[in-house]
Amino acid sequence: MTAAAATDAELIAAHAAGDRQAFGELVRRHRDRMWAVALRTLRDPDEAADALQDAFISAFRAAGSFRAESQVTTWLHRIVVNACLDRVRRRNARPTWPLPEAGPHEPAMPRDAMSERETQLAVQDALGTLPQEQRAAIVLVDVEGYSVAETAAILGVAEGTVKSRCARGRAKLAVLLGHLRNPDAKANVRPVAVTPPAASREGR
Repeated sequence: MTAAAATDAELIAAHAAGDRQAFGELVRRHRDRMWAVALRTLRDPDEAADALQDAFISAFRAAGSFRAESQVTTWLHRIVVNACLDRVRRRNARPTWPLPEAGPHEPAMPRDAMSERETQLAVQDALGTLPQEQRAAIVLVDVEGYSVAETAAILGVAEGTVKSRCARGRAKLAVLLGHLRNPDAKANVRPVAVTPPAASREGR
């Protein structure tokens, strides 16, 4: 049986047995779909490419422990998503500021583009504050569009766990990102005059 005709599970088994062509065929078969997952999750081609490379290296090393308890594609999705979340966590721990692309004689970024970029950064920052478990569920269900059942299979948890993680994560994001729905909310808040404590007034 040729590598192209083998099933995903057979390719994993062949790779674990020492077949040098098997894993390459598995990558070729699923690379485009895994790339799409990484790109939609990270929204940055360079970051997505690095995450995908990390994921395939992890899968290459861990293939011998694959027990066929789930689909190979589910197993790969889990590794790719975890690699993406690892990069998000490292990026949030060491934030960087992008250099302006416009030179001294080049047009500035349009206001709409700047606003969209600010929104993306706000969402990324808000996601970065969530615990990893909640962030993974939110990314898969709300960003990637997977069903609760599919997400549960990818993360290896119960469907009820996915639902509760999404609910808690969404509640936190609603608070953190509420200003995006009502940008004038802060502007409409009147300053409150603070009266010093009696002891402070007497001490003047």
